[in-house]
Amino acid sequence: MDKSSRLKVALQKSGRLTDNSLDLLVRCGLKYSRGKDQLMCYGENMPLDVLFVRDDDIPDLVQQDVCDLGIVGLNVIEEKRLAFKARGIDPLFEQLMVLDFGKCRLSIAVPDGVEYEGIPSLRGKRIATTYPNILARYLRQNDVQAEIVTLSGAVEIAPRLGRADFICDLVSTGSTLIANHLWEADTILESQAAIISTPVPVEADKQDWIHRMSMRIDGVQQVKESKYIMLHAPRAKLAEIKKLLPGSESPTIVPLDGTSDKVAVHAVCRENVFWETLESLKSAGASAILVLPVEKMLA
Repeated sequence: MDKSSRLKVALQKSGRLTDNSLDLLVRCGLKYSRGKDQLMCYGENMPLDVLFVRDDDIPDLVQQDVCDLGIVGLNVIEEKRLAFKARGIDPLFEQLMVLDFGKCRLSIAVPDGVEYEGIPSLRGKRIATTYPNILARYLRQNDVQAEIVTLSGAVEIAPRLGRADFICDLVSTGSTLIANHLWEADTILESQAAIISTPVPVEADKQDWIHRMSMRIDGVQQVKESKYIMLHAPRAKLAEIKKLLPGSESPTIVPLDGTSDKVAVHAVCRENVFWETLESLKSAGASAILVLPVEKMLA
């Protein structure tokens, strides 16, 4: 496959999504070498290269067909969509799937000691944010007039600098807000990582790899909390034991050689398996219980 036929995937070069995004690709089978400038990874075993860029640039690179795929937060995707529309540009990149990491929320935060009685408290105030388009839509939907102070970073210190009365920023654990004497008031947008794709039709080889990567990512996400359970069970207790297997669909039942009153049960459990689960299974009559991690799965 020539260089132009290689898939190009844009990832955040540094930040909360970087490690998880690259780890996801590795779990999908990618082996890579890192360029000297550390801004690009070259796939050694599949036609896939990774570009490390600012997260704000990822939708633009995918929109302009510089990259075929991008992994970025829903907060950035929505902000860019609104920004494109404000400039009269149709946001053509497509959202392929939502991923199971990078969960956070875009929220209004209030300085300690300041009274806040809901959305009406925002009227006539200055709100600092790096997401002016999402915030403007929120204010418009709630019929609130306020001044939006657009900052490129360090939003949480804007009230202490006298630049804003409130802020609108991403919140994950809330520790950054606490450190800056702020508290979370209202949530505007729930966010997590997602994959977007180019609006331009791609050649068959690339499309095949996009399809294969989508299947692999889906498989990786399915098994993240999954466990494979094997156990022996009395036939008389089989119905009760099946109910105790967390997140299991139809377990496989295998006859045991030399006995007619016991069977082997094999099941993929798509929820966490705790010690309490094993204790309940044992109390119900199960024995020889074995729990194994699931590395890969294709439905």
